[in-house]
Amino acid sequence: MSPTPKQARQHRRRAVPTDRTKNVTLWRVEASWDHRPDAPVVIRTSDKKHARHKVDELAAKAAYVIFQEHTGWDTWRTLREVDGAALLAERDAEQALARTGHPPTPPAYRPDAEDRHRTWLAWMDARAEGDRQAAEQAAREQAEAGARRRRLAAEAHTHARSLMSAPAIVRPEHRQRARHITGAQR
Repeated sequence: MSPTPKQARQHRRRAVPTDRTKNVTLWRVEASWDHRPDAPVVIRTSDKKHARHKVDELAAKAAYVIFQEHTGWDTWRTLREVDGAALLAERDAEQALARTGHPPTPPAYRPDAEDRHRTWLAWMDARAEGDRQAAEQAAREQAEAGARRRRLAAEAHTHARSLMSAPAIVRPEHRQRARHITGAQR
């Protein structure tokens, strides 16, 4: 049995104090790549966990990702921006540090910088290159000194006999007899 009009007027539903704007629980993920900026990927979903998963997945593909929350009436608030290409470059730099045998990036080295591993790798590579050039220079100088020492030793060996004997003027066969000249013959 349906209520009478008078009974229907007496019943009032309580207002629920929530936002009634449509689609407020939406999340949007925008991703773009440098090699194709005209074709961005836009994902809209009401599942926040799925949206976060997509952010991580697209960042792993070297995309620049923007994670946004819907604030109503087709307006969005940016929650997080992720530069996937920079993250991949950082991970590659960290692996290159381990591969080349350089010391790992210390925790106190530019802790808030996004490119700390890349700059540490560049510094370590420059230092290793300087050490290599210094070692090459030292080896070159040592080789030149060894060659000079060998050349001088060969010269000393070949000229040892003449160096050990007295000069020609002193030798008896080359000695000139003194001439005794009287005063009248001058």
